[in-house]
Amino acid sequence: MPDGPIPDPNFDALRLHLARLRAERGWSFDELAARAGIGRATLVSLESGRSRATTDGPASQGTLATWWKIATALGVSLGELTRPLYEGTGLDC
Repeated sequence: MPDGPIPDPNFDALRLHLARLRAERGWSFDELAARAGIGRATLVSLESGRSRATTDGPASQGTLATWWKIATALGVSLGELTRPLYEGTGLDC
C-alpha cells in the first residue's frame, strides 16, 4: 500500500501509448475499432482526449471492458496497455 494519497492516473500518457501502439501496427482508427469491436468515435475519443458529444466537454476515460477489447486487438495484455497510467509513481499495477 502506498504511503500517502494515491496519485491520479495519467490518462495523457495512456492516450499517447495507445496512439503509439496503433501507429506501430500501421492501423487506422477504423481498423483498430473494427478489430476491437468498438465504435470508431469511442476510439478517437479515448486516444485524443476529446469528448465525442461536444468539443469542449471531457473525454470518456473508457470502461475496463473497452480497454480490454483494445488490448486484445493490439495483442498486448491489459497491464501492458494501461501501464502508463501509474508509471513512475512507485505503484506496482
